Amino acid sequence: MVLRKIISSESVTEGHPDKICDQISDAILDSILKDDPDAHVACECFVTTGLVLVGGEITTSKVCNVEYEKIIRDTIKEIGYNDSSIGFDYRGCAIINTVHSQSADIAQGVKKDIVEEQGAGDQGIMYGYATNETPEYMPLPIVLAHKLTLKLTEVRKNGTLSFLRPDGKSLVAVEYENGKPIRVEAIVIAAQHIEEATNEEIESGIIKEVIEPVIPASLVDEKTKIFINRTGRFVTGGPHGDAGLTGRKIIVDTYGGVDSHGGGAFSGKDPSKVDRSASYAARYVAKNVVAAELADKCEIQVSYAIGEPKPLAVNIECFGTEKVSIEILKEAITCIFDFRPGNIIEHLKLKRPIYQKTSCYGHFGRELPDFTWEKTDLVKKLKIKVDELK
Repeated sequence: MVLRKIISSESVTEGHPDKICDQISDAILDSILKDDPDAHVACECFVTTGLVLVGGEITTSKVCNVEYEKIIRDTIKEIGYNDSSIGFDYRGCAIINTVHSQSADIAQGVKKDIVEEQGAGDQGIMYGYATNETPEYMPLPIVLAHKLTLKLTEVRKNGTLSFLRPDGKSLVAVEYENGKPIRVEAIVIAAQHIEEATNEEIESGIIKEVIEPVIPASLVDEKTKIFINRTGRFVTGGPHGDAGLTGRKIIVDTYGGVDSHGGGAFSGKDPSKVDRSASYAARYVAKNVVAAELADKCEIQVSYAIGEPKPLAVNIECFGTEKVSIEILKEAITCIFDFRPGNIIEHLKLKRPIYQKTSCYGHFGRELPDFTWEKTDLVKKLKIKVDELK
C-alpha cells in the first residue's frame, strides 16, 4: 500500500518584521555576553512604523557597556532598512528602551555556583528532532524554505535582483511517499519590491536567480506549482506593512511544523532559559541518534520545573524507525548526556556571544562553527553504550 502526503514548511527573510525583532533581541544578548557570560537576559522587541520598543529583564554581575541605540540601529542598517522611502529606516526610527532587572524570585532558583545544581530558568517542555532525509538531518520542506529566503536576501544584497526590498517569505510543499520525500508539490514566494518593478520582471528574476539555483531539478516536474507575489503587489512591507515581535516565528526557527514544539521562543534569552538551551540539547542528542544510524527519525522531549536542575522527564520517540528498542535508546542517551541546565550550557559552550547568527534561517540544520548543537560527536559513544545494553 502506497501512502502519500504533502508536508509544507515556510521561512521568512531577515527583513521580515518578526525577524527584525529576533535579530535585535539576540544582538543585545550577544553584546551583554561579551562582557558578562553569566548575565541573565530576557530581551523582547516590538517594531512598527517608525518605532522600535525594547523591554524585558536583564541582570548582569559586571558592568556591561550596552549601547542599546547603536546596536538597534546597526542591526536595522545591516538588514537593509536604510532608506526612509521604504517606510522604516535605521536613521529615522524612534527607539524606546524599557529594560529592567530580572525578578529576584526567578534569579534565586537559577543562580548556583555549582554547575550541576543550576536550576532551570523556567518550567517548560522542549523538543529536539532529526531525520536522515537530508544531509542536514532536517525535514526537506524547511531546508528548502530556508534556502529560498537566504537566496532572496543574497541576490538583494549583492544587487543581482536590484528591485528587491528586505521583507520576504517562502513556503515549500513536498510530497512524501511512504515517509520519503519524492517531489516538490508547490513553491510559494512573497518578495517585497520597489514600486517600479513589473510582475513579469519579478517573477522571471525570482525563478531564474532564486528558485532554480535552490530547488533540485530532480524534485520538480510538470505538476509543480510556483506562486510568486500572488496579490500582484508587495511594495509596502517590513514594519511599515506589519508590526513585528520577538519570538513569533517559532516554527520557522525549528522544524517547519514537522515535529512538536514546546511553545517557548529562543531569541533574546540567555542559555539559563531552558526554552533555548534544552531545545538545543534535545536537537543535539536527536541528531546524534540518527547520525549513529540507531533510527531514521528521532524526537527527544525534555521537561523541567523552574529552579530544579534535574529534568522531570526525558522521552524519546522514533516513529517506528528505531533499530534497537526505545528502552535501550533512552537508557543509552541518559547515560551519556546530562540534561541538567548547567551541564548543557557547559557541554555546548552556550555562554558565548553566538546568538545573532541563530536568529534567521533556522536555529538547526546549519553547521556553523559556533553551532555546537549541530555536532555529531556523540555517535561513537552512543553506539558503544547501545552495544553494552543489548
